[in-house]
Amino acid sequence: MTYDSDPHSDIDFGFDIPVDRRGTWSVQWDGVAERFGAAGLLPFTISDMDFACPPQVLAALQERVAHGVFGYTDWQNEEFRSAVRDWYRDRHATEIDTGRLVYAPSVLNQLSQLLRMWTGPGDGIVVHTPVYDGFRKAVGGLGRELRGVPLGDPAALEAALARDDSRVLLLCSPHNPTGRVWTEPELTGFAELAERYGVAVISDEIHADFVHDGHRHLPWTRFGRGRWALITSGTKSFNFPALTGAYGIVAAAADHAEFVRRMETGEGLGSPAVLSLTAHIAAYREGGGWLDALRAYVAGNLSLVASRLNSAFPALSWTPPQAGYLAWIDLRPLGVDDAALQRELVEVERVAIMPGAVYGAPGFVRLNVGCPRTKAEAGVGALVRALGRLG
Repeated sequence: MTYDSDPHSDIDFGFDIPVDRRGTWSVQWDGVAERFGAAGLLPFTISDMDFACPPQVLAALQERVAHGVFGYTDWQNEEFRSAVRDWYRDRHATEIDTGRLVYAPSVLNQLSQLLRMWTGPGDGIVVHTPVYDGFRKAVGGLGRELRGVPLGDPAALEAALARDDSRVLLLCSPHNPTGRVWTEPELTGFAELAERYGVAVISDEIHADFVHDGHRHLPWTRFGRGRWALITSGTKSFNFPALTGAYGIVAAAADHAEFVRRMETGEGLGSPAVLSLTAHIAAYREGGGWLDALRAYVAGNLSLVASRLNSAFPALSWTPPQAGYLAWIDLRPLGVDDAALQRELVEVERVAIMPGAVYGAPGFVRLNVGCPRTKAEAGVGALVRALGRLG
């Protein structure tokens, strides 16, 4: 789906200019040795981007910092509520009930809170596989059972939901790590199955605003029946996750009230990070043009990956994802050993690329190209060379 009506969408935002993130406590850059066992690697790993925030967001943050007072803050203010409401209306042609909004430090924090509310130890949480590793950690950490069903297998999905102790269908929409954008018939089918088997739905839509041309994200608010929640954040698309902050929509009045009560009492999180609110409002009010330009730029990076991979290895026939900046690459046609590939990438090429096994899918890799084109070229070049030596 294209959003090219913004008059600023053709501005050069300097995406080609590298930003040095080393020495900033960056998980992707400074924490690479912890995961890959070697320091100084060029990273294409955790899903944040190497781009500075939109200039409008930076200006709003600087103005708020200049104020100098950072006291307890109320997230239930009209500026924030209306910014979210108008974003959904203008970007997704969807009206939302701002009276059902909730707020939390992160999407995974919201997920954990909802799972505590709606499930008990040992209950089944159904997800599509491959699965975002954060889901596995959250579900397992709470003592619930993660029940994976292969992407695109409706029979397996129904069988999992039909189990007596399956309590929640946990959607990733768009899907991480594959970048799949669910269609209207698919989402309608999920809603029907959840209703049929009395299963709640939690839809993580943090990648919703990074859908590429030719596809359209449809919020779960259009499909939800019975017990459901949508959880999301602007931190992914506008690249400010370190500011924390996520919001959601909890459908039922009683569930909404319980969520807010738990956050304000049991969790002690009634006051949000004020800079996160500031960033969200500025992004949703003024950052659309930047986001449009960024999506186009990242689409160029993904096209570069496709060109380089398919030229070197036609058997891959790799196509870019429908959403996001994460290239999910199926290397199984090449018959390459995962461990050998990682050794080549780390020890010879000096790059860090996420192995598919992290998401329960050996034989794949996930390459983050939310970065300047020169870095994307370096990453796909390293992958092609490493595969060539192993082939």
